[in-house]
Amino acid sequence: MAKKALLRGTALAATTLAVGAGAALADNITLRIGAGHPNGPAVYVADVADFFVPEVVRRVAEETEHTIEFVEGYGGSIAGVAETLESVQNGILDIGAYCICFEPAKLFLHNFPYYAPFGPQDSIQEMQATRAVYDQVPWLTEQFSAEYDQVLLGLHGWDNYHLGTTDPWETVADLQGVKIGGAGPNLPWLEFAGAVPVQSTLPDGYLSMQTGVYNGWLMFPSAYLGFRFYEPAPYYTLIGFGAMGVNALTMNQRSLDGLPDDVAQIIIEVGRAYEDQAGASLNARQASGIAGLEEAGAVISQIAPEVRTGWAESLATFPGLQAAEADGRGMPGTEVMQAYLDAVAATGYEWPYEYSLN
Repeated sequence: MAKKALLRGTALAATTLAVGAGAALADNITLRIGAGHPNGPAVYVADVADFFVPEVVRRVAEETEHTIEFVEGYGGSIAGVAETLESVQNGILDIGAYCICFEPAKLFLHNFPYYAPFGPQDSIQEMQATRAVYDQVPWLTEQFSAEYDQVLLGLHGWDNYHLGTTDPWETVADLQGVKIGGAGPNLPWLEFAGAVPVQSTLPDGYLSMQTGVYNGWLMFPSAYLGFRFYEPAPYYTLIGFGAMGVNALTMNQRSLDGLPDDVAQIIIEVGRAYEDQAGASLNARQASGIAGLEEAGAVISQIAPEVRTGWAESLATFPGLQAAEADGRGMPGTEVMQAYLDAVAATGYEWPYEYSLN
């Protein structure tokens, strides 16, 4: 344990020196950026590597007297999926990208899209609704800095969730007692089907389904294809639990404050641009994911509309319960959930069942 703490302290010192030296000498700045998920299968990470990083590098070189380079660590090489928030907080990472779903205690309320499933199927609509809530309720953004010493640079998400299984099923009753994996905040979706929810992570999914730890995954097609889940679990049912704006790109406050003002401004602007392009990026990967699954031989089917409506109705009390839970923790739960329901409605999306917090 002492050795691990020493290594982390050394990493923090090295990062701080790199940032400080770059700012002082006005030449080259080095930042560490990472994510627990790998680049490629996880769209939000691919957009960090393929959009955010090169865009910051380009703009800093073209618009300032500085240059910048990133030490990139994806796929848990620096911090795992449940460690990234803390790694940004303590400076092991200068910038981190992560799913809020793996911080169910610290970022409980930020998971609000999960608490109202069967929402927007289109990721552009979902990201618009999520951003509207953050703008309406500043507490969400302020919590990152007030409690975790970091700045929210941009939001991202997951494309529309469906269900993959190792065995075929025809009716919801067929899922009774079937063990299904998920990120955590989405596991209550399974209660209607009587399935057995299992907390898990994407990197564990393939082997767990292959060995029978569980027999299904609540998963969007981009990752279901990218992680090759169709091999152990070839039956993929389009349910439409909705796209979810639950990923964050954040930066250590000290690291940001240590940068030259013009470089810091570029990072802030590119962080927002990363968010702005997220919806279209996710939609593209939803489409290519489904097409790729078909080409790979997955058996794709569509749930009946009336079953989907019944499933959504079975979760009628879920948004209100989660709002009340957040209120009880001293968070603006009811305000956030109502803002989200209103923001989704403002996009023009029609719920299969219209939730109410009453």
